[in-house]
Amino acid sequence: MLVLPVPMIVALILGFLFVRSLLAESRPGLFSALLALCALQSVLISLAQYYGIHQLRFVQPVTGSCIPPLAWIVFLTTAVRPFDPQRDLLHLAVPAFVAFCTLFVPEALDVVVPLVFAVYGIGILWVLRAGADSLPLARLETGNLPRLIWGGTALAFLISALSDALIGVAMLTGYGWIQPTLISVFSSLVLLWVGLVSLSLTLVGGRDVETAEDPQPSPAATDPAATDPAEDAALMDRLHTLLEGQQLYLDPDLTLARLAKRLGVPAKQLSATINRSTGDNVSRYINGNRIRAACARISAGDSITVAMLESGFNTKSNFNREFLRVAGMTPSAWQAANRA
Repeated sequence: MLVLPVPMIVALILGFLFVRSLLAESRPGLFSALLALCALQSVLISLAQYYGIHQLRFVQPVTGSCIPPLAWIVFLTTAVRPFDPQRDLLHLAVPAFVAFCTLFVPEALDVVVPLVFAVYGIGILWVLRAGADSLPLARLETGNLPRLIWGGTALAFLISALSDALIGVAMLTGYGWIQPTLISVFSSLVLLWVGLVSLSLTLVGGRDVETAEDPQPSPAATDPAATDPAEDAALMDRLHTLLEGQQLYLDPDLTLARLAKRLGVPAKQLSATINRSTGDNVSRYINGNRIRAACARISAGDSITVAMLESGFNTKSNFNREFLRVAGMTPSAWQAANRA
């Protein structure tokens, strides 16, 4: 009976997701590239560890070291800022350096490869430390989900670095026989997670691309001691006029970056102003407007599904979560109570 090793099963799953991603017209090429790279790495691990093609072990470190930089670029360009070739393409130096080590200093790979995963994992966590509004290109409908997804990715990278360290310890202490098991388990989990992340991010990332430079923030945006209540009130008035006049909150693809650009202020300044004025982050503030619009539609006789779609939500889970937070009950319970 044919038995496939775990990495090959993961490769088949990722390969299927890659083909599916090619059929999705709205999916950016970086998503597909990340999926393909994860699938390729799973195949290489299988061929080297289970099918005796040991020459591929010289390729594995290079292809593996491509995954964190590419995931980092996907993270930045889908959640934080637009793609910047001058900055982003510099990350190609990472796999190039690993290739150099593979050819000339192979003993350094035990330190270099885990360090690559650890550094990018810590980098993602460092960006996320800013809180709920740290991802201005993420769709506001999705709430905290993008931060959870990318936080999980950072954790997966740190686990990968830890697994490489455990493999090194096992080799030094005479337990090298467990190396294939450690590689299969940890590498497969990390690759599968990153692949699933690349598949799911189109559900949480904004479709708009902000190419204009961010305006210079006011002192209040960077120094809480410089907060001007009058300036906050004026910006909130402008925000309310924009939202109500154009019903901008009904756009399911609305992001913090787009909202800030329409107001001509930096995203950080808008986020800080909303937080000081309402106690909510931008996502909760906008979704509050959406839920009130949905309640009005339900009261007017629309079905819950119609109210959900017409109020700026694309997914039922996000709608139900935010409805319960704002209204204190589920949409069906609210509908029944208002009909009664």
